[in-house]
Amino acid sequence: MNRSVVKPLIWIAALAACLALFCFPSMAEEAAGMRVFVDGLGREVEIPAEVERIVCTGVGALRYVCYMGAQDRVVGVEQYETEPTMQRLYNYVNFEQFSSLPVIGMSGEPDAEAILSAGPQVIVMSAYIDGADDLQSRTGIPVVVVPTSDTTLDDDAFETFRLLGELFGMEERAEELTDYLHGIEDDLAARTADISEADKPSVYVCGVSFQGAHGFEGTEAHYGPFELIGANNLADQTGQALAFDIDPEQVLAWDPDIIFIDFNGMNLISEDYAANPDFYNALTAVQEGRVYSQISFRSSASNLETALADAYYAGTVIYPEQFADIDIAEKADEIFTMLLGEPVYDDLVENGYAFRQIQLGE
Repeated sequence: MNRSVVKPLIWIAALAACLALFCFPSMAEEAAGMRVFVDGLGREVEIPAEVERIVCTGVGALRYVCYMGAQDRVVGVEQYETEPTMQRLYNYVNFEQFSSLPVIGMSGEPDAEAILSAGPQVIVMSAYIDGADDLQSRTGIPVVVVPTSDTTLDDDAFETFRLLGELFGMEERAEELTDYLHGIEDDLAARTADISEADKPSVYVCGVSFQGAHGFEGTEAHYGPFELIGANNLADQTGQALAFDIDPEQVLAWDPDIIFIDFNGMNLISEDYAANPDFYNALTAVQEGRVYSQISFRSSASNLETALADAYYAGTVIYPEQFADIDIAEKADEIFTMLLGEPVYDDLVENGYAFRQIQLGE
C-alpha cells in the first residue's frame, strides 16, 4: 500500500481509539477491570468487573446474598451472625462458614478498620441504614446499597435480586429466583381468587415479634402470609399498617374463627393462659380447637422463605379445599431448597418449630 495512504489510516485509527476512551468510558473501565454500577439508591459506584470478595452490613443484605447462592464470596460478617439461630434460616444453613469469618461490625454499625482487614472488593449495604458515601470514603472500598425487604414479595425484594445478579454476574440466578417467586405469588393468589369475602373465615395472628417478643396482644395488620392468600385478617380493620399491640378485649369481641400463634410469642401466651384461662377459653377458636402455629418469619427483618411457608400452611388451615394438594413439609422444603440450597423443615420440627395445631396450656 502507498505510504501516503497508510499514515492517514494510522492517524484515523489512533483518533478513533482516543474518542472511544472519552466517549465510552465504561468500555475503558471494563478493559481496566472496573465498571460503573448503579445501586439501589441510584448512586453510581465504580466496582471491579468481577466481584469475588464482599462483606455485608445492615439488616437483610447478607440474607439476600445467601438467597443468591453467593455466600462463598463473603469474607466477614456482623457480630450477630456468629451466634447460631434457627430464626434466620440463612444463618442456620451457613453458620459453619459464618462463625469462622472475621467480625466487621455490629448490626448496621460497620467497623471501617475491621472491614479493611477483611479485604473485600465491595461492601453490600442494606438500604435500612444510612452512610454509604461516608463508609466508602472512610474505607476506600466501593459501597453498593440494595433495598432488601421487610415484608414478603414486594418490588424491593425483586429489585434486590436484580441488583445482586448484576453485581455478581449471576443474572441467570436472579432470573430463576424472580420467576420462581412470581410463580409462588401467582399460585397462592389463584387458589383463593374465587372465594368471596363473605365466605372467608375470620383470622387473628398473635405473638408477632416487633422490637422484641409480644404475647396475645401482639398482632399485625396486612400480615405478609395472610396478604398472599387473601385472608380475612381482623387486624386489617384497625387502620394500622404493621405490627402493633391490640386490646385483647377487642379480639374477644371479634371472636375470630381461627387463631394463629407465632412461636416467638408462645411462651408469653402460655404464661398468660395459665394466669387467665377464662379469657382464652371464652374464644370460640380455642373452644373448638382451631388454634394453629406460624413459624416466625421476622427476625432482623423478614425471612422470605419462612414467610412463604407460613402462607402455604395458613392456606391449608383456612382454605382446606383449595390447598388440599399441599403437603406442607414437602412445600416448605421446596421453598427452602430454592432459596437456601437445603431442605431444613425436619430441622425446624426437631427444634420445636412445626406447622401444627396448638393446644393452649400444653
